[in-house]
Amino acid sequence: MAVVAVLCALAVLLLGGCGTRVAGATNGTNGTNGATPTGPVPWTTMEPSAVTAAQLAADQRTLTLTARVPHGKHPCVRALKAALAAAEQNTFWVQITYSSPSGDRRSGCTGEATASTRIVLPEPLGDQKLIVDHDTQFTTDGAKLPALRLCGELGCHPPATSCTVSSYEQAMIAADAPEHSYRDAEHCDGKWLVIDFSWRTGPVCGDTTATPSGCASRLGDRVFFRAEPAGWKTITSSSAGGCTAVRRAEPEFPKALCATLPPLATSLHPSYPPSSTDK
Repeated sequence: MAVVAVLCALAVLLLGGCGTRVAGATNGTNGTNGATPTGPVPWTTMEPSAVTAAQLAADQRTLTLTARVPHGKHPCVRALKAALAAAEQNTFWVQITYSSPSGDRRSGCTGEATASTRIVLPEPLGDQKLIVDHDTQFTTDGAKLPALRLCGELGCHPPATSCTVSSYEQAMIAADAPEHSYRDAEHCDGKWLVIDFSWRTGPVCGDTTATPSGCASRLGDRVFFRAEPAGWKTITSSSAGGCTAVRRAEPEFPKALCATLPPLATSLHPSYPPSSTDK
């Protein structure tokens, strides 16, 4: 609860420095009814769009954090800094902020570049967690120091690739499956995996006036995976039956897992990479 309170308080401070959106502003301008704004370009407090790397110095306390920030022909970033938001529950929570005029397109800060800032932790990082900007997590476990290891969506220690439900869920995330998708079938041997999944589409599910019902209409796709140390890695996707598509992308994929696959009726999911058999 203490961590939540600290982060909420920090969010209030950040939002307080972000200015007020003018009612009726459109097309990314700060004017009314889409008009081009006039006057000085305002600088507001922001967070990076992404935190991409962290390095730990020899003292085990000094961190260099790299993030993506606005970029343009003129200065786009001031006061880039990292601050410790909380240190508890075996976790350091760090927040990166800066001031930028990029909220107003007149500033010309429409691109992005990387920039770094440093912070000294109150004690050595050791095996404690490092979370930057709410949800970007780094760890020394398995890292090639001085660089820390950037953890994925499933945390720093995702489920091992296997023929289990938790492992299939990791594969669905790797495949960027649409929200609320559900698995129809899995074919797995521990090293290779095929998942057929589908998702509802059409009108809102539960709308009894819609024809057809959103609960009845569905689309599906089939994705092939290879096991890697970080988890399941997508090879390709295909709505065609058999092994042609996947073995074109990965000749070692075992025929035992794909030879009897029937073709799917429909597929809107992008291929990894696109397969000519899906055209």
